[in-house]
Amino acid sequence: MQTIMDRFEKTNAQFDAAVGECRDIFKKKLHDYRASWRILRPQSLTDQLFIKAKRIRQLEITGESLVGEGIRPEFMALVNYGIIGLIQLAKGFADTVDITNDEALILYNRYAQEALELMKRKNHDYDEAWRGMRVSSYTDLILTKIERIKEIEDLATKGESLKASEGVDSNLMDIINYAVFGLIKLGGKGVEE
Repeated sequence: MQTIMDRFEKTNAQFDAAVGECRDIFKKKLHDYRASWRILRPQSLTDQLFIKAKRIRQLEITGESLVGEGIRPEFMALVNYGIIGLIQLAKGFADTVDITNDEALILYNRYAQEALELMKRKNHDYDEAWRGMRVSSYTDLILTKIERIKEIEDLATKGESLKASEGVDSNLMDIINYAVFGLIKLGGKGVEE
């Protein structure tokens, strides 16, 4: 019989494997494009997250892809753009690529580790409730988090934010974690249920 600690360790290993896949893609894209995402302003990055999440939802509803890519790559993109979002929050956006690939990977690893630590705390408190959820629920929760970020950004632009809610960083962390849960549930290299 599996103990709760065994379940938590399994989740941690699956999380690491899923983020490892995402990191591999991130590293390859860094090689090809460098950290070109440094020019993205917060609203543009939020819109990129929105595009990816909407595509997942569309694929879940219709089951049809005309470009031949499935849901898994989009969840991977959400993880990577979520981490990029955290980097951009910390550093601000730039007019040019102002960090090396090595610096970008160091920052990626830092925020991936922070997401893992948050997942561990929440997973403990929620007793792995995510395992009983449907992948489509992760998609809807991600879209909800994106809408919250959009509202926070729009209010901040108008100077009307009350700062009474979770910040953009908290919402990005949740997006990363829900996307990783989606990757685990969908299976893949080292992340099978």
